[in-house]
Amino acid sequence: MHHRRTDGSISSEVSLFVSPSFVWRGRTHVLSLCFLLFLFSPSRAVADFSGPVVSVLDGDTLEVLHNQYPERIRLSGIDCPEKGQAFGKRAKQVASKLVFGKEVTLQTYGLDKYGRTLADVLLLDGTNVNHTLVKDGWCWWYRKYALGDMALEELEREAREGRKGLWADPQPVPPWEWRKR
Repeated sequence: MHHRRTDGSISSEVSLFVSPSFVWRGRTHVLSLCFLLFLFSPSRAVADFSGPVVSVLDGDTLEVLHNQYPERIRLSGIDCPEKGQAFGKRAKQVASKLVFGKEVTLQTYGLDKYGRTLADVLLLDGTNVNHTLVKDGWCWWYRKYALGDMALEELEREAREGRKGLWADPQPVPPWEWRKR
């Protein structure tokens, strides 16, 4: 904003007037403000949590009870065959056997474009479900969204070489290609 000074020159200085009634004093008020900012920050909207798995929608999507409501979870870094695709039904069965009805801990990474929580799913014994599904050959390492994840890359390589799960098929179709059909 520009202002004309009394000598005729133009100033582009901006000044802010804060009413004394709005000035907060003391550490207690500053700490309270920081706490409120933390509480309502977008990064806190998705945080690690634990709960029982109440539904398995497909090999890489499930629902976990969180604050008494089912929260849809997309397993991070992997992509399982779709329901109508070869091995899709089997991937869902394997995922169900691993997690359905069990208490899991989620290491979350935000939301995907559909509003699902992206997460690594861990069983109480420490088993990483995402890794297990890749290791046993029921899904692909999803390079597009987990580029540089050396653990998933190595697990997929070993599953391919061992012709495990969907890798028994000589030419399995990745779900991101199958979805384009």
